[in-house]
Amino acid sequence: MSAGAAADVATTPATVHELIEAAARRWPGEVYALDAIDASDAPDAANRHTLTFAALAASCRAVQRRLRAAGSAPGDTVSLVMPNGLATLQWLLGAMHGGWCVNPVNLLSQPDAMRYVLEHSDCRVVVASPEWAEPVRALLPSLGREVTLVVSDPAQPLAGEDGNATDEFAAAPPPAAGALALLMYTSGTTGRPKGVMLTQANLAANAHAISAEHGLTAGDRVLGVLPLYHINAFAVTMLAPLAHGGSVVLPPKFSATQFWAQAIGARCTWINVVPTMIAFLLEAAARDGAPPRDKLARIRLCRSASSALAPEHHRAFEATFGIGIVETMGLTETAAPSFSNPLDATRRKIGSVGRASGGEARIIGADLEPLPDGQTGELAIRGPHVMRGYYKNPEASAAAFTPDGWLRTGDLGHRDADGFFFVTGRIKELIIKGGENIAPREIDEALLAHPAVLEAAAVGLPDPRYGQEILACIVLRDGLPSDCATEAACRAELLTHCERQLGRFKTPKELRFVTELPRGPSGKVQRLKLLEGGG
Repeated sequence: MSAGAAADVATTPATVHELIEAAARRWPGEVYALDAIDASDAPDAANRHTLTFAALAASCRAVQRRLRAAGSAPGDTVSLVMPNGLATLQWLLGAMHGGWCVNPVNLLSQPDAMRYVLEHSDCRVVVASPEWAEPVRALLPSLGREVTLVVSDPAQPLAGEDGNATDEFAAAPPPAAGALALLMYTSGTTGRPKGVMLTQANLAANAHAISAEHGLTAGDRVLGVLPLYHINAFAVTMLAPLAHGGSVVLPPKFSATQFWAQAIGARCTWINVVPTMIAFLLEAAARDGAPPRDKLARIRLCRSASSALAPEHHRAFEATFGIGIVETMGLTETAAPSFSNPLDATRRKIGSVGRASGGEARIIGADLEPLPDGQTGELAIRGPHVMRGYYKNPEASAAAFTPDGWLRTGDLGHRDADGFFFVTGRIKELIIKGGENIAPREIDEALLAHPAVLEAAAVGLPDPRYGQEILACIVLRDGLPSDCATEAACRAELLTHCERQLGRFKTPKELRFVTELPRGPSGKVQRLKLLEGGG
């Protein structure tokens, strides 16, 4: 082993800069990222772009040169308005490598929300894909400061530079572990989004934790269908491979019809999805059939993240595709995962988000003191992956932590005697009917057990008698069973089903059939929006 390799093994990279440099030294010629292509078993198709670890490091210097040419310097914030692509990844990593703070903007944002994020972030440069250039340019005059727009095609990888230090790079020290590296705005259901501040050390710590939790090695390749403007994709599919030497395949977006062809064609060994994608994959399999098991044999792990997975979908996915699911959960405020089920399938618990991962977790009561196992309270988290706070929002930052430094998640749940955590809902989304607390997920899961229901989400509806009643919004499957031949018949059938599953008190007062549920960028249902505009 060379001296350089020995140093890498002995010293765990503590910043994103160090992650990239260590990976380029240890695996210079190995592929780090590649495009997805449609329906092909050939891993080296002629039309596929690839990016090695060495090429990534070289492109970091090119990114930094372009940012300086745009009038920006390390320590500044650069916003990205771009879909997935190798160039998107290069801009994000290149900026962080040089000490910039990146702000990936949610492409699902309404114009006013996007304008707010660009204004609030204090960005000096916005990098936008060609289709977003004009909408962004129209917003810039309202920001009240000089902002440079750079247009970059996410599908066209950036050329790199050699490793010879130029004057500006030689003079610039690498970013410190505590330097701000990521400013990511949460997609709250009410009020303005909050800018979560994550440091170089936060992100590096979670890259190592994810790699260790899932036993990932240099031979592993993940299909990265989640958008890089969400913390799950940012931390899990982009950063974690830098820690273990694996690779990521980047389709421009999720497609249920192309998903398996992309995973098989790129020889992926694991996939990273959210519960709504699992529902869509099951629906596609019911309609078109699942791929042959021998084609999926390389895929050893499906990681489900961001929100709790319905047990019915968990069991159906494993039965349909023969791939075990490792359920996890995290927040933007914790640089993605904070809970994970074990890699060993015999030790996982369906319905649980797993045990604490990358740090500590506990359940606290209204007095902020720990609760015994089995009691429902608020999930709280502490560890090296937890955010610094909310940007320019000291009141929200203070309210997010207990006096002794635990992050309050706003999630309701309990821990069992084996240390597994179960999430039952959000505190703000808790349904309180006649003084009794009802977890929305209990209603969801009862409805999902019916063969006509593809997706379901319950929410509290104002009621003069009980304070709140229960509204359930439902997305029906294609090819409904005979007892759902009409909307009226389906409503009656589902209410009867709920009474059998839940009892009369917890049966929804109102069922509303919708074509889709409102979601944030991670696929998490935004329940309170179900009450807006008739759902």
